[in-house]
Amino acid sequence: MPVCFPAPLKPGDTVAITAPSTGVPAALHAQLDGAKQALELRGFTVLEGECLRTSYKNKSADKTLRARELMSFLTRPDIHAVMPPWGGDLAIEILELLDFTLLSQTQPKWFSGYSDLSTLHFPLTMLAGWATLHGPNLMELGSQQVDQTTQGIWSVLEAPRGTQVEQHASQYHQDGPCQGCPDEKTGFRLTQPTCWKRLDGLHGNLEIHGRLAGGCLDTLARLAGTRFGNLPRFCEQHQQEGVILYIENVEMNPCELTRALYSLRLHGWFQAVSGVLVGRHAAPDASTPEHQSQRDALNSALGDLPVPVLYDLDIGHIPPQLSLVNGALAAVYFQENSGRITQAL
Repeated sequence: MPVCFPAPLKPGDTVAITAPSTGVPAALHAQLDGAKQALELRGFTVLEGECLRTSYKNKSADKTLRARELMSFLTRPDIHAVMPPWGGDLAIEILELLDFTLLSQTQPKWFSGYSDLSTLHFPLTMLAGWATLHGPNLMELGSQQVDQTTQGIWSVLEAPRGTQVEQHASQYHQDGPCQGCPDEKTGFRLTQPTCWKRLDGLHGNLEIHGRLAGGCLDTLARLAGTRFGNLPRFCEQHQQEGVILYIENVEMNPCELTRALYSLRLHGWFQAVSGVLVGRHAAPDASTPEHQSQRDALNSALGDLPVPVLYDLDIGHIPPQLSLVNGALAAVYFQENSGRITQAL
């Protein structure tokens, strides 16, 4: 199945907001309004869904309502992008209620965000053939000051087709995961020097080429082996170009991370990829040197792969993060402790 790219966003386009996973509680409605205003200031018309401003039992609404609204927004020709406020926990409840056959016959539009939204990104690309954007959530775009890496989402969403978009490693990252929203005035707390690393411990430059596919490992590991997460088939379809798998861990302790990576390994996810990119871990590390660490987990499951593995990249829950397009042809360039990624849109 070829990968189809949405049209670039332009002023006057309609951006729909719905929460297919966790909704936004009343205490954070002001931040949601700020994010909406940021869209309007870029010239977009904003359409709010009904599954948005409430949150009960970790979801915005009943699974049937969430699925119905998401399908409506994804298939309406007058909507040009769907930008959920954030991820959450239970997007998996609506997967069986979405019509991916219909979506494969529908002109794609931008679907963006990260975390539990990976549960939807992945089948949209694998089953419907849509290019989707794994990057900053809408709730992270409404601060008065937005850092350059986070702002990179617009260089992707608004780029004309045929454009090569280049993004660089951040200079600094936050000292922990984003807890819903950055500060309304100053944005993220970017105080820690960013350092991309090679899992093999070597320091030479690297290049990795292929189509991007990936997301939040906490959710993707649950899709492996199902029709919603058939990465080996995607690799077979794009074997001439190669596939770059990217993953990030938000909640799994080192032993659970090891199990999740081995689950992907046993499902054949690493057999045909041209490289693996791992984001900064947001989950706690080992408490003592005698316990399995996050690095130990990577070494155990990925250390003997015959392809490059880079880790501590700007991907996932410790901001800022790059805007990566599932399905895009990409080139990853690693230079000592840093790097850049180009994507063909």
